Amino acid sequence: QVQLVESGGGLVQPGGSLRLSCVASGSISSISSMRWYRQAPGKQRELVAAIGSGGSANYADSVKGRFTITRDNAKNTVYLQMINLKPKDAAVYYCNVDGFLYGGRWIDRWGRGTQFTVAS
Repeated sequence: QVQLVESGGGLVQPGGSLRLSCVASGSISSISSMRWYRQAPGKQRELVAAIGSGGSANYADSVKGRFTITRDNAKNTVYLQMINLKPKDAAVYYCNVDGFLYGGRWIDRWGRGTQFTVAS
């Protein structure tokens, strides 16, 4: 089995910075794409950023220039560095990973989420 554990949430002031982390553990042989989604109360879950196995990244228009997604393949970890945070960024942030288990089975897994609030 594969587990994803996010961390890094909390309370941050407008204009502040935060870094989220997501570690994948278990019988995962190789990770393909790693993504961060977010879901604010009363809204649909939306894709924030994604990074491929080669390091290519893409972002939602609303976070371009403020968020940076990176990954450490040796640690099976994906990060989301966020700067200039705005109240509208507050949400539960979910990590999503796909790839192969040992034995060749394709998997797509979600973490349980980490939440932060933007308030002065």
